[in-house]
Amino acid sequence: MNKKIVILALHLGTGGAEKVISNLANLLSENNDVEIISTYKLRNSPAFYISNKVTINYLTTNLEPNKQEIKNALKNFNLIRLVFEAFKSFKILILRKKLMVNAIKNLDCDIVISTRILHNNWVSKYAKSNIIKIAQEHNHHNNNVKYIKKLIRSLKNFDYFMPVSKELCDFYSQKISKPKVIYIPNFIDSISNETCNLSSKQLISVGRLDPVKGFDDLIDIFNLFCKSYPDWNLHIVGDGPEKQNLQSKIDMLGLTKKVTLCGTKHSKNLDIEYLNSSIYVMTSHSESFGLVLVEAANFGLPLLAFDSAQGAKEIIENNKNGFLIKNRNSEEMIAKLEELISDPSKMQYFSKNSKNTALKFSKETISKAWNKFFRRMYGAQSELTALSGTHYTNFRILARAAFSRRLTCA
Repeated sequence: MNKKIVILALHLGTGGAEKVISNLANLLSENNDVEIISTYKLRNSPAFYISNKVTINYLTTNLEPNKQEIKNALKNFNLIRLVFEAFKSFKILILRKKLMVNAIKNLDCDIVISTRILHNNWVSKYAKSNIIKIAQEHNHHNNNVKYIKKLIRSLKNFDYFMPVSKELCDFYSQKISKPKVIYIPNFIDSISNETCNLSSKQLISVGRLDPVKGFDDLIDIFNLFCKSYPDWNLHIVGDGPEKQNLQSKIDMLGLTKKVTLCGTKHSKNLDIEYLNSSIYVMTSHSESFGLVLVEAANFGLPLLAFDSAQGAKEIIENNKNGFLIKNRNSEEMIAKLEELISDPSKMQYFSKNSKNTALKFSKETISKAWNKFFRRMYGAQSELTALSGTHYTNFRILARAAFSRRLTCA
């Protein structure tokens, strides 16, 4: 059942969505012809490993965003520069749209997977009717009514909609009947046979250095925590616009020797960070899924997270493989850290359960889910085509109905 699948991306740099796109392309390329169409080339090579079975098509190499230049102009009160950069930004957006719309109009594939609302709109409007259209959603709506309506409008001519988490799947299933809402989780590449060093006195957190990740709160929490546990350290792995602010905070609090901003690390280097730590801490204000929690669980790390990171609820089983802290309560986070490190048997119990959690999100498990999805999807279409004696494109609505009887949001 080899199919031609095209995945639309903005870029292939660092970021949770970009990692998911790379992983998905690798997985689907094992049994299909897969192409990634990326609007622009952010770096010399993709931030995450992409199999040589996957074709990468960069629409341009020189339309990178100029957000930093705009920020600098604002910071320096340079009006002339600000006007210039604003015009440049507008021009970039127009050219990006032109390139992607043209690529979508000329798609020659069986399936297209869109990963952004903007791309959804263009796929709905310009993609050929015989192409099966799947939209993925990597963001949480955070009860933003305007965002929810915008997303739903963008799905007008799609066949299937895949939110990143079970919680989002349930939410949107109540909002829309078309397209069919399907849940297939994100996954990790491989299950590790190694387990973290539970006797290590190192906390770890991984993510883009962005305000939404709440690393400033994490540093404040650690500052209070290490007053009672001065021999502990914190490693924050990632890069981003908040790096300078976070480093200034670390220096101001006198934590330079205790808190390390490790920069971006991938593959084996990131694995080493997990293995050298004993507890994973997440302080995100919002998190649609939280793949880093699965990565940490893969190495048996006990998991702590604020429940404001909605996706964490799908991975952390409270008092089984970690703790979910309500209302971003910093004191409660510190109390749970103290409870863990003072009870080695609980650390072992959480660690064992974390390893079991990771198995639910293994490549093998999720590959079976995708293969099952494709079999049922094409099975439903084949049945209708055979019954009708008419080309499939005239029976898309019936096919969706037949398929929906076979597969529910699960």
